[in-house]
Amino acid sequence: MAKDLLYKAAVGTLLFLVAFFVSAVIFSQVLLKSEVVTVPDVTGRTVAQARSELLKKDLSLAQKGSEPSDRLDRGLIVRQDPAAGSRVRITRPVQVFISSGSGTATVPDLAGRTLDEALTLLQSVGLTKGQLSQVHTSQRPAGRVLDQRPAPGAVVERGGAVGLLLSQGDVDPRYVMPDLIGRRAAGVISGLDARGFKVADIRYVYYPGAAAGLIVKQEPPNGYRIQKRNRISFEVSR
Repeated sequence: MAKDLLYKAAVGTLLFLVAFFVSAVIFSQVLLKSEVVTVPDVTGRTVAQARSELLKKDLSLAQKGSEPSDRLDRGLIVRQDPAAGSRVRITRPVQVFISSGSGTATVPDLAGRTLDEALTLLQSVGLTKGQLSQVHTSQRPAGRVLDQRPAPGAVVERGGAVGLLLSQGDVDPRYVMPDLIGRRAAGVISGLDARGFKVADIRYVYYPGAAAGLIVKQEPPNGYRIQKRNRISFEVSR
């Protein structure tokens, strides 16, 4: 009987202690959630700096978007909600908006630049590539910017597009491939090389009735129109 009473008393004490600690934890959480703090000013700071500053007040940060600003550089906080100095519970996050930079941009001068250089420069000022056109010309080397729209110095909305006109270089002249069958390969090849043509492949084959060193097959064939950049190949008798 005494043992039963002691057991019941022990169980009752244990249950009381568990209830006490659970109540203490719940009470501390209620107190914590009800704590009110003053919101610090985080405008003009980076997100990392603002988050660190808010943590000192047990506040969290929520990044809500971006908006243009002529006052603050890109990447800095331009606006916060609640405003600095507000009294809020620590459970309420502070919403911030990031500067996307000025709402306008000045179009840079891209003349003479390569396409990669032009695109990098446009991106650096907040502009994008617009329509891309190409034309043969001797004014600039192939791949260089000839003209642009809008013109250099124009003030446009950030994110706007700039159209580019690229040079394709001079138009390569065309030549008619002559009939070289039966001619000495050595003389033909040296003559083509001297004139800037590309002899890409020479194959030596046995050809009945042909003396050694004669061209027995050519590619492109006689009468075919070619440019200097085209590849030329021969089969030569052994």
